Amino acid sequence: MTQPTPTRPHNSRKAPVQVDESSHAVVIVGGGAAGIAVAASLLARQSGLDIAIIDPADTHYYQPGWTMVGAGIFDPRSTARPMAAVLPRGVQSIKAAVAGFEPERNAVRLDNGRVVKYQQLVVCPGLKLDWQGIEGLAESLGRHGVTSNYRFDLAPYTWEQVQQLRGGRAVFTQPPMPIKCAGAPQKAMYLSADHWRRTGVLKDIQIEFCNAGAVLFGVADYVPALMAYIKAYGVALDFGHTLVSVDGPARRATFSKANADGTKQTVVREFDLLHAVPPQKAPDFLRSSPLADAAGWVEVDPSSLRHKRYENIFGLGDAGNTTNAKTAAAARKQAPVVAHNLLVALGKRKGAAQYDGYGSCPLTVERGKIVLAEFTYGGKVKPSFPQWLIDGTQPSRLAWYLKERILPPLYWQAMLKGREWLAEPELVG
Repeated sequence: MTQPTPTRPHNSRKAPVQVDESSHAVVIVGGGAAGIAVAASLLARQSGLDIAIIDPADTHYYQPGWTMVGAGIFDPRSTARPMAAVLPRGVQSIKAAVAGFEPERNAVRLDNGRVVKYQQLVVCPGLKLDWQGIEGLAESLGRHGVTSNYRFDLAPYTWEQVQQLRGGRAVFTQPPMPIKCAGAPQKAMYLSADHWRRTGVLKDIQIEFCNAGAVLFGVADYVPALMAYIKAYGVALDFGHTLVSVDGPARRATFSKANADGTKQTVVREFDLLHAVPPQKAPDFLRSSPLADAAGWVEVDPSSLRHKRYENIFGLGDAGNTTNAKTAAAARKQAPVVAHNLLVALGKRKGAAQYDGYGSCPLTVERGKIVLAEFTYGGKVKPSFPQWLIDGTQPSRLAWYLKERILPPLYWQAMLKGREWLAEPELVG
């Protein structure tokens, strides 16, 4: 039976809404590579610091390994660990999604209604893979030969399709910049082509690389070595081609082609295998926030990584508006810079740390060889090793060994643990 609604006395007042609120010295938005690394770097410098990480995910991924999964080299399980297993000891985990930022009152609003307040805020939620930004792509993924190494569950399907393809057309796409790991779209292509060459079917497969950009790679020093592989594999380069729709059952991909005179035309390509990379942008809650620049990214100083308008906010990783490559290697160098400068802001350190824009892209040009691209702001080449050991502009077996054997444990056991091998920040002042 329906109960009668109680009446409110005429002079009563509505009870105030109770807001579930907590507060921490440091709040980090994002539990990816950048977030975990900066928390670990902070604790390595200041043990016992009150830190909370906000992230709704249950699993932490080593995303640089997915290229290797898509080539049958890594087991996908080796690229995933429970979030609880990688959080630094003593860091509080807040398992929720962010709804918005209120920097004027040092608060982060969560989607469950909670409010988390901070003294210092670090924003590194990664970026958004806009699978819906290409018509028909989301519905076709994992079927009809449509795949992408940009998703954990699809990288094994890439390898499955590469092994099954014995002839036909393989199309690899790259969307407009910025994207995470700008070399990843062509890494998938090189390793696939190498497999087809090794199994004797390359001559029966037409490979096309449809790149929305105008160049093969943004740092010119590495292009000659890459072009040698483009020619060896017989790849057709199609610049100015942006994937706009996919018809999986018909195995047709539609591109918008930018012509030299500024006009555009529609180009349709049939495929037997399509490795599609979605357009990428800042997460919705960041784009609509006061922390964002006009393009939606966290607006930070490119050297200090401190927000340009809010002194107690820092940003790093893929969500930042710095012009470096969006790679895990960049986050590894950025994390100690943010850690030091944040502790300076708290009065616990002196001087200033600088980030020089370092990024790295190990371009897997064939199984067993890598062109190790390393560079800073402005595309200035900055190798970590002497040229006699690894010449990054040439394919190298030692660089492959680094990618396959050294970088995964370096990620799990050093970067995420606050051990800054070859990543100590440069201090000034």
